[in-house]
Amino acid sequence: MAGGKLTPRQKMINLMYLVFIAMLAMNMSKEVLSAFGLMNEKFETSNESASKSNEQSLAALDLKAKESKGEFINAAVTAHKVSDASKKFYSFIETLKIENLKGTESEDGKLPYEAMDKADNLDHSWFTGDGYTKRGNEVMSAIESYKSEMKSALSDSKYSVILKQVNDAFNTADVKNKEGVSVKFLDYHFKGFPQIASLAKLSAWQSDIKKIETDVINSALGKAAVDESSYSKFEAIVVLEKNAYFAGEQVSGKVVLGKYDPNAKFEGFVGPGKLVNGQAVISTTAGGIGEQTLAGSFNFKENGKPINLPFKGTYVVVPRPNQAIISADKMNVVYRGVPNPISVSVPGIASNKVNASAPGMTKVGDGKFMLKPQSGAEVKISVTATMPDGKPMSSAQVFRIKGLPAPTGKVGGTDKNKGPKSNLEVCSVTAVMEDFDFPVSVNVTQFNIKVPGQPTIVVSGSKMDSRARAAIAKASRGDIVIISEIKASFQGIDQVAKRVSPCTYEIQ
Repeated sequence: MAGGKLTPRQKMINLMYLVFIAMLAMNMSKEVLSAFGLMNEKFETSNESASKSNEQSLAALDLKAKESKGEFINAAVTAHKVSDASKKFYSFIETLKIENLKGTESEDGKLPYEAMDKADNLDHSWFTGDGYTKRGNEVMSAIESYKSEMKSALSDSKYSVILKQVNDAFNTADVKNKEGVSVKFLDYHFKGFPQIASLAKLSAWQSDIKKIETDVINSALGKAAVDESSYSKFEAIVVLEKNAYFAGEQVSGKVVLGKYDPNAKFEGFVGPGKLVNGQAVISTTAGGIGEQTLAGSFNFKENGKPINLPFKGTYVVVPRPNQAIISADKMNVVYRGVPNPISVSVPGIASNKVNASAPGMTKVGDGKFMLKPQSGAEVKISVTATMPDGKPMSSAQVFRIKGLPAPTGKVGGTDKNKGPKSNLEVCSVTAVMEDFDFPVSVNVTQFNIKVPGQPTIVVSGSKMDSRARAAIAKASRGDIVIISEIKASFQGIDQVAKRVSPCTYEIQ
């Protein structure tokens, strides 16, 4: 736009364009202004809460200083110095916020954030040319005064970290802007900023003041000392000599507070034991097998008020061994093609704390699993459990994988493979999985029958049809009738790996 010879009209248009761009750059969006407003609300709410909390902590510290004296007195003196300096500076900043809001009216108790985009109030009050006005210098002086008072109050080296927070939060040195030019502290943070942004910044200063005040009270054995010395902050801990006991065995141990004090004065103790020098000594008899509970409470008074502090602990009772566990190592077998029920338990550990895994294994209940073996000749079942003391344990067992036994054809469902022709005519042909303990139901759908001297007859279903009975009627004593090509469906197994073996019937 600046190159070449331009007419006066073109120069005017270019100038107006530059002014328009500048105005856009200065015009902050309503969303950003609202965001600053919401940020300010958060700061002010937090500051109110911190003020109340600090007042309560300081009052508690004063009470401790009065009752316990000693180090609490010095802690209270330091905390009050910091509190006075904080209140003074906090109040001064509040006057700056009022000055910043001059001419701005609330709408239904809420500031019009989207309209607070001007910087006139603080710009006219604090700045003149490249320097500060009288009011601007007062602001700088108030900051330095606060830092000086805090330095005096926090002279002890144990507050060095907090003192650094003060100096970092209110460092008034010149600041380099993004162009690398040094800018005065107030210029950098406030000059030309929208009214709502400046308000949020001042509230953030107040938030820094309250946080520093809180840190001082805590570090001065204030809130931390009050909390730690309160009985209500103690934790009751059950400490047993061991976590697992045999039935009838004497259970011994103690219940103590997290911060043991032999001089503690208790009103009473409820539980399986008695108080001895500020601790409860446990004495009871182990209950039934499984997880047992020890429970009770410490009772005492604090500041004249009764306090009840309950405790609860557990231990595990395991049975005394009264028989040996015998297992046939070679019989660790599971069958492919059928769901194998597996029970897993670990002595002394509840079943819901025991888990097992293997290819094809699923959990069906506490300590109960179903295994459908995959490929291979062996499967390894891994067991993990959580012991009563929280420590893990693991174990593993290898099982052989066997195929399903071959189904065997039967006439009449028995092993009697001979008899009169009349019996054979009314018998049903079945197929069974011999020496197989899994529940399997069988439905024979077809078979072949061969009577000597007669053609082979294919029968549908499991009973003899008219053609088969006619052929049987022609059989002679001593003839061997052959039942073959038996087809059947099986329920309870995934597959039948082998064909159904044939069977015979001798005519008598």
